[in-house]
Amino acid sequence: MSDIKVLALVGSLRAASVNRQIAGLAAARAPAGIEVDLYRGLGGGLGDLPLYNEDIDNAADLPGAAHALRGAVAAADAILVVTPEYNGSIPGALKNAIDWLSRPYGHNALSAKPLAVVGASMGQWCGRTKRPVNRSASPEPTLSTRPRSRCQSTHWVASLRARVTTLSPASPTC
Repeated sequence: MSDIKVLALVGSLRAASVNRQIAGLAAARAPAGIEVDLYRGLGGGLGDLPLYNEDIDNAADLPGAAHALRGAVAAADAILVVTPEYNGSIPGALKNAIDWLSRPYGHNALSAKPLAVVGASMGQWCGRTKRPVNRSASPEPTLSTRPRSRCQSTHWVASLRARVTTLSPASPTC
């Protein structure tokens, strides 16, 4: 049994993506007491989500994929986002997931969750463009890095454990 549950959100939808492999490595090499689960949603991961639309973000109309994502994030102690850089930004599927997770304003699934953003990128900015997602997705400071070795995945997950165990219960944030 694990003490800390980390949910890995993979920004790439491609089944054989390097970033999905990194997330799998983080899950396989998680230190004792930490469980890393790759988000699969209803089977297609973040690709299951319809585009965010506030008109359907209510109890009667909430899509099942959005409900599943919010529930998985709420059940996790921390979030590990593993994502490539697309055209100098984050992938659309990840941005859409953040839209679903960052609402409703002030009472969302990401509120006060430790969050780390990592990934492999061949882009000219080497993943630096992912840093703005750190600030927009979580009120907590985040970790941001690029993979340099197979051992680094263990470090990322251990860093999340340190964040989870040192955070005091957070008051609602806006």
